[in-house]
Amino acid sequence: MALYFDPFRELDRLTATMFDGRSGPRFVPMDLSRDGDHYVLNADMPGVDPGSIDIDVEGSLLTIRAHRTLSTSENAKWLSQERPSGTFVRQLNLGEGIDADKITADYENGVLSVVLPVSERAKPRRIPITGSTAPERVAVTTGADHTTGAA
Repeated sequence: MALYFDPFRELDRLTATMFDGRSGPRFVPMDLSRDGDHYVLNADMPGVDPGSIDIDVEGSLLTIRAHRTLSTSENAKWLSQERPSGTFVRQLNLGEGIDADKITADYENGVLSVVLPVSERAKPRRIPITGSTAPERVAVTTGADHTTGAA
C-alpha cells in the first residue's frame, strides 16, 4: 500500500497544532444567500450527529452548535488525522429584518440548511399618496433591505 507523504503539509499541521492550541470550538464553514423574502444559510457539518446540533436565537444573535466524535477502535494506530472532532460553533448577527419566530432548519447529507424569513415590517410596501393635488397613480415604496451580518 503506497502512502503519500507531503512534508510541508505535515509541517503546517504540526505548527498549527503547537501554536494554535485550539481546544475550544471549531469554525463552521457556511454560505449565505437571499432568495426572495428569505435568507438561506447552508453550513457544512459532515459526520455530525443530527442529535448534537443545537440552534438558538437570543435577541438578534443566532448560534449554531454541533459536536462530532471520531470513532475508532482502541487498537487503531493513526497514520493521518486531518478531520477535526469536537464542538463546532457559528454565530450570526441577524439584524432587525429577520422574523426569528419563523426560522426553520433541516440537516441532510452533512449540510445544515437554515431558512431565515424576512419580517413583514422589513418587506417593501407601497404607500398611497392622498391630497387634492396629488395624482392617484403616484406612490412611494418603502422598506429597507436588512441583511444579516456574519460574525
